[in-house]
Amino acid sequence: MRFQTQDTDRRAVGYWLLFMTLMVFLMVMVGGATRLTESGLSMVDWRPVTGTLPPLSTDAWQEEFAKYQQSPEYRLRNQGMSLEEFKGIFYWEWGHRLLGRLIGLFFALPLAWFWLRGRIPNGYKPTLLVLFVLGGSQGVLGWYMVMSGLVDEPAVSHYRLAAHLGLALFIMAALLWTALSLLNPDPEKSSPRMKMLTHSTMVVLVLQIIMGTFVAGLKAGHIYNQWPLMGEGFIPPGMGALEPAWRNLLDNAVTVQFDHRLGAYILSALTLVVFWQARTATPRLKTASVYLLLAVALQMFLGIITLLFEVPVLWGTAHQGGGAVVLATLVYLMHIQRKRTAK
Repeated sequence: MRFQTQDTDRRAVGYWLLFMTLMVFLMVMVGGATRLTESGLSMVDWRPVTGTLPPLSTDAWQEEFAKYQQSPEYRLRNQGMSLEEFKGIFYWEWGHRLLGRLIGLFFALPLAWFWLRGRIPNGYKPTLLVLFVLGGSQGVLGWYMVMSGLVDEPAVSHYRLAAHLGLALFIMAALLWTALSLLNPDPEKSSPRMKMLTHSTMVVLVLQIIMGTFVAGLKAGHIYNQWPLMGEGFIPPGMGALEPAWRNLLDNAVTVQFDHRLGAYILSALTLVVFWQARTATPRLKTASVYLLLAVALQMFLGIITLLFEVPVLWGTAHQGGGAVVLATLVYLMHIQRKRTAK
């Protein structure tokens, strides 16, 4: 009977964490749409409690709009915007922040319930507490990112954007890993070569995600909107325009777009190698490698379409979500190859 209770608790907590994984994935998608609609700087202050509700009266809307009119984005980019137009961008950012609050609520309340009922499996309390703290830190980091666009230039720092999105995806991956550990505690037998290839693919994916956020932050997707060439050749001019030379890797929009393209090719090649290596593996490993291959192929397609059409909101948001899907499939592949631990 005790073993049955423990198994029930593992499933309950595991499915809750899977739900939270989906919530964070939705947050990543909404965040991408908020950025692409240029709505992220519409709320010029951070009120974690009182900012839960949007303005509810004409006077409240006028007050909110007046604060926005003092921001660099209004003065330098949106001069003359009407109140109705402001509401359009305001609701995107408000919805993004509201979803963040809901994620915190949906994590904190079940966590407290499972904890008080003694239903958290042995060894998982520290992990869940760390995830809770990381979620709260994400809200602080999001405001720190927004602040960078409220000073002189109406654009957030691409470094802070990378940190904000990177932490969101790390939290999503950690939630998924923990859920899978609870729901599927038995790993598969895998060769050292397969593990090495999987981990190498994850390293490339992490670098690719970081470079993708640099592309977004520097608006590098709006230049060289051709594929497979960049302009008239594979290697475009202007890649070494900044001094010192190392700055081109981080701050040069041309170099960043080139590196992101190159990373996509490397990631696709590694995925094919992983798929080929898995042909002699267990059925579950084969299936996981197929998921990864399909996710990367879809992401490549979304990336090319997004580039060719100069980053429309729909395709750009789908591309950001596609990156999260690739991460999830790779986390799953890594998880079923992990070292066996005590339940």
